[in-house]
Amino acid sequence: MSIESLVISGRYCGPPKSGNGGYVCGRMAAHLPGVVSVRLKAPPPLETELQMDISDTAVRLLHGTQIIAEAKTAELDLTPPACPSLAEAETASRSYIGFTRHAFPHCFVCGPQRTAGDGLRIFPGPVATQSMIGATWIPHLALGNGSGQVPTEFIWAALDCPGAFAVMPIPEGQALVLGELCVRMDAGVAVGEPCIVIAWPLQIEGRKRMAGSALYSSAGRLLAVGRATWIQVPASAFGGL
Repeated sequence: MSIESLVISGRYCGPPKSGNGGYVCGRMAAHLPGVVSVRLKAPPPLETELQMDISDTAVRLLHGTQIIAEAKTAELDLTPPACPSLAEAETASRSYIGFTRHAFPHCFVCGPQRTAGDGLRIFPGPVATQSMIGATWIPHLALGNGSGQVPTEFIWAALDCPGAFAVMPIPEGQALVLGELCVRMDAGVAVGEPCIVIAWPLQIEGRKRMAGSALYSSAGRLLAVGRATWIQVPASAFGGL
């Protein structure tokens, strides 16, 4: 068992006062091998010293005695749909609903008010003739790890928000927040490499909405796949609409 401190920079917000779920999950998952599943139990606070308790098979994120999230090794049996072309993904992004209405417009991943190099600026929209949404993503140089590769937490983040848009619409005044994310990494991602992100609905159970997401190279090579559980909440509870 080892212990590390973690402070989530305000840059990596999802809702205004909490960390982006995918980013936080990815920071935890980086300490575990293979497929990892992370369950968020409370909004991860920003600019606050948190503690990660790390073992060979699990990681807990703590704020004092409060458990914020738990990560564990897992299995993921999920086959994503065929990848759309880069041109199809670019066209889909132009129809991103978040351009006109967004509960959290400064979200690190999908916020339209984030600038290039500051946020990921992944804007998923409907893919024509297919039951999925899609977007392009070219990881900015500012996201690199110094060796030309994109760190794990940003790949997890890229798989996060698109899933929420795949299970919309939701009622007026509501928002979706990440409850759990399970990711399998198949290959690394290079800075500046054009990628395609897709997401598709899986299941709805009351306030819970499940979605799959996947990251492909521009040539259609599968780089990562994820399965998320989203929770429908009042947007006002998180400082949204």
